[in-house]
Amino acid sequence: MIRRAAVAGRFYEAKPNSLAREIEAYLIPGKPKEPAIAVICPHAGYIYSGHVAGAVYSEIVVPNKVIILGPNHTGLGRPAAIMVEGTWQMPFGPVPIADDLARLILKESEVLEEDVQAHLYEHSLEVQIPFLQYLNPDIAIVPICLSSLSLHEIEDIGLAIERVIRVYKEPVLIVASTDMSHYVPHDIAKKKDMLAIERILELDPIGLLEVVMQEKISMCGAIPTAATIIAAKGLGARQGYLVRYATSGEVSGDFYQVVGYAGIIIR
Repeated sequence: MIRRAAVAGRFYEAKPNSLAREIEAYLIPGKPKEPAIAVICPHAGYIYSGHVAGAVYSEIVVPNKVIILGPNHTGLGRPAAIMVEGTWQMPFGPVPIADDLARLILKESEVLEEDVQAHLYEHSLEVQIPFLQYLNPDIAIVPICLSSLSLHEIEDIGLAIERVIRVYKEPVLIVASTDMSHYVPHDIAKKKDMLAIERILELDPIGLLEVVMQEKISMCGAIPTAATIIAAKGLGARQGYLVRYATSGEVSGDFYQVVGYAGIIIR
């Protein structure tokens, strides 16, 4: 199955040369790169959040295998959808599914289901790929798209990923794709988002879900992020590091209704 780029030309440049220049503008030259267990990155159009994602990707080594978890914005497909075969056709060229890794994760989880529909038009995972592919043209991915899930289901997915990575023969990076607060004033977004970010940095998935609910933080990828934290803790992660936080208002000039973006590395 070939999954074609759904938001090329809208969220990021569609032509390879233009896309390369766009990504280079957001990467920070000369930054020392180190392996990471996981990263948290935004998925808005690059004009708004590319500098946050670029700051994160500038500091990590991108291995050949990457698991990307993102929220389901379209409502299509199963609530916990994983692709286990096929190719994503992207501007820089085809990106294969790491089918062996994907099938191992599917086998370990009682919640994940093989499903393509959830991925067809979903931008949250796709927007991560050009950065990853630019930094490592040999990447293969495991796309996981998540809707509303219970804590038990989130734990099931996180622990399944942990168990598979622990015994897998190659390094694997986990990417959780999320934006933070949506369409609130800049000051409110920053205040509320920092409450969620504190829980992420402390590697506290339950605390993250609780504060998102209690404070009514419109963080679209709280569930993928919680699953990522669970997997990362199981793999020995000690803490998260906030690389950059920003809002769309800093680009658009509209500080009345902003979207928040956080870039975090977990090691």
